[in-house]
Amino acid sequence: MRKFFLIFTITILSLCGLLIYINWKFSLLLLIVLPLLCIGVYDMIQTKHAVRKNFPIIGRLRYLLEDFGPEIRQYFVEPDTDGKPFNRLQRSLVYQRSKKEIDTQPFGTQLNVYHTGYEWINHSIKAIPFKEIDTNPRVKIGSEQCSKPYLASLYNISAMSYGSLSKNAILALNSGAKQGGFYHNTGEGGLSPYHLEPGGDVVWNIGTGYFSCRDTHGNFNYDAFVERATKEHVKMIEIKFSQGAKPGHGGILPKEKVTDEIAAIRLVEKGNDIVSPPRHSAFTNPLELMEFVKLLRKGSEGKPIGIKICIGNKSEFLSICKAMIETNTYLDFITVDGGEGGTGAAPQEYSDHVGMPLREALAFVYDSLKGFGLKNQIKIIASGKVITGFDIIKNLSIGADLCNSARGMMFALGCIQALECHKNTCPTGVATQDPKLAKGLVPEEKSIRVARFQHETVKSAMELMASAGIKHPDDVDRTVVSTRIDITKSITFEEMYPELELGCLLNEATVPKDFISHWRKASINSF
Repeated sequence: MRKFFLIFTITILSLCGLLIYINWKFSLLLLIVLPLLCIGVYDMIQTKHAVRKNFPIIGRLRYLLEDFGPEIRQYFVEPDTDGKPFNRLQRSLVYQRSKKEIDTQPFGTQLNVYHTGYEWINHSIKAIPFKEIDTNPRVKIGSEQCSKPYLASLYNISAMSYGSLSKNAILALNSGAKQGGFYHNTGEGGLSPYHLEPGGDVVWNIGTGYFSCRDTHGNFNYDAFVERATKEHVKMIEIKFSQGAKPGHGGILPKEKVTDEIAAIRLVEKGNDIVSPPRHSAFTNPLELMEFVKLLRKGSEGKPIGIKICIGNKSEFLSICKAMIETNTYLDFITVDGGEGGTGAAPQEYSDHVGMPLREALAFVYDSLKGFGLKNQIKIIASGKVITGFDIIKNLSIGADLCNSARGMMFALGCIQALECHKNTCPTGVATQDPKLAKGLVPEEKSIRVARFQHETVKSAMELMASAGIKHPDDVDRTVVSTRIDITKSITFEEMYPELELGCLLNEATVPKDFISHWRKASINSF
């Protein structure tokens, strides 16, 4: 077939040459007709695509429209409130705050306030004047076993690795964190120079691949950990169990994004997809996890040690709580990631159907810690589609102490939700290792926008608290937010998620019936 196509092409070209020699005016027409003729013939003789074989040339329009379908829907078709995973109103709010533009809207809400799931804050007649509130409150992270507690902002940069994001994106995020006084989570891809160079506070996320602290076999390397964990700008250590994008799957960095530099930072070999194992090798049960926590606390010279988890089997989290009680060893913080996904590329089934959504997970983690009498030692960090002040308040109301955001910070960097994070073709230079695309993101400019967005979002959250008569995030409880459950009825989060009694999970006789089966299954000797 290739020989036939070659002979046919040579024949056509010879004929075209003869026609041009006879009359040069044919040349302009042939510039258009000849390529189409060749494409049409190829479509007819190829065997892989039925549409193109049956409808030469015209059939290719189907693939063209498919490629540009997301952009057409995003800019010309979808309403302001219907875009996924973030609608245009949400994205515009981030852009406006990052550029310090007017972020108010006219003529009332576009949301259907009688639609099931609509939520609102219960404001107070005794609202607090804005001038009396602290627009940049700090949250102390560190149990009684932590010798170097950290004062965190209410809103921070969630886990995004260098490798998944470009060098310029990491530099801009960390510089923004430095300017705004909030922390930047490294993601599981390791501690890179670009997380440290600008001087922003860093939370070092250590996943199952132990990047930046592994040996040649992929096992945890204590000496490599100590070398990096004791650096000045590393403020906390986070052990990653799972993330919302693909819980129970492990991280994936396509080989197209693995440069020599990234391989050196992660302590891996270049030329293959970097796939993190789905489970840790440094510990195999809750008791060993507590020993690992003590080891990291020692190696980091007393900095806060926490875990990041998307809740799956409830008994497994309860087993961690039991192990903390048994060994008298406390985590300093727990980052709860919602199963609704995040920046990480993942199989669709994992993004859509694996992991507990953030709201239920937050309520469960808070109630579990309270039930075991551990909440006074441990701070809860919420991560999952948190981009507005109201999102922060909702999470605080359910049980979080502070929040992280990944995609919100990406929007502040200039992300347009092109949904090409996994292709290395991000048009804004955020999620790519292509230097031609990355150069479009100027860290000096975008870092300012990240800092502005964070500041304005925290300010918005504090103003909402003031409207509810609340001065400090610690005072936000489950009575603050209401949600509609049908067209005629609404309830508060307190009614939706009744809190457990303090200490009720310490003894089987007082364990609530909703918890008893998970409590009995939970063991300190196995997950």
